Amino acid sequence: MVPLTGSALGSLRAAVPSRYRDGVLFVFLAVLFGGSFAAIKTGLQELPPVLFAGLRFDLAAVVLLGYVAVARPRSTWLPRTRADAVGIGVAAVFLVVLNNGLLFVGQGTTTPAAASVMYGLNPILAPVFAWWLLGDRMSWLGALGIGVALGGVVLIVQPSPSTFGDASAIGQVLVLGAAAAVALGSVLLQRVGVDMESVSMTAWAMGVGALLLHALSLGVGEPQAAVLDVGPATAWSIVAVAIPSTAVAYALYFGLIERVGPVRTNLVAYLVPVFAAATGWLFLDATVDAVTVAGFLVVVAGVALVERQVVTAELRRATRRLRGGGDDSREPAARSGDERGEPCEAPCDD
Repeated sequence: MVPLTGSALGSLRAAVPSRYRDGVLFVFLAVLFGGSFAAIKTGLQELPPVLFAGLRFDLAAVVLLGYVAVARPRSTWLPRTRADAVGIGVAAVFLVVLNNGLLFVGQGTTTPAAASVMYGLNPILAPVFAWWLLGDRMSWLGALGIGVALGGVVLIVQPSPSTFGDASAIGQVLVLGAAAAVALGSVLLQRVGVDMESVSMTAWAMGVGALLLHALSLGVGEPQAAVLDVGPATAWSIVAVAIPSTAVAYALYFGLIERVGPVRTNLVAYLVPVFAAATGWLFLDATVDAVTVAGFLVVVAGVALVERQVVTAELRRATRRLRGGGDDSREPAARSGDERGEPCEAPCDD
């Protein structure tokens, strides 16, 4: 289990049955990623995008490396094997630099709605890379669920033909590249099989990624002196994005990849717009209309279809409790091999 802090993890273990913890962390991850958009929008008013991303990971790396240095035995938080070094490199290049660099630069030349749809292709690309590199297969119902969830994202962002017509083709390609980097990087990370625990690997990947992002910022000609002129709101936005939405969120993300696989973990991309819209409604006076609410429900339906084995098992438990049959808390939630991100022992088609 990926810790937030020692006391927070202890509270989580006491409050949440073990079979639900990854599900709770999955939703919490979507909250952290989705809630970052308001702070990012504030910070980008004074800072260029790649420099902002570099500063975000600077602070996140310092916080997370400090945490593992204090809370972890030295033998567990230092990279010791070739797999550890490769895993740190994969995470830094694909999930930190290419993801954030391509996304932030691409968003500068395309519309938010178009970017959201292009980035929403990430969970569709992940099963393709998992089939290619890991030999995993997804059932047709699982593939349908991914498509349904993507449809919900389209309803939430409500792009129109003019949206894509006004958006730069280069910007859309860059955002699609960010989505592909996340999908490929998460699958490669599982294939490498890192030996060190996920929080420590995340901390080192953030440090390496921050250095590469600053090099990229210099390479694209961003004004580095902009950081000297930021106001208090921008400074607080960096802190808000760096700690909960980066240090904590990325640690959760890498931990979920390790435990449930890249395909299921990347479904978080479909819940992020839900919480981003909710955050915009709460803090930025953004409107949430009936179509957006319908999109929320479609996203949930799509994710439930992908996770139908788990949903069915929990419904059976609830039915037994209502009938007075009790609840066998030791019974694991049913999950098929392909949905765990593992090879199927039998044909996956339902």
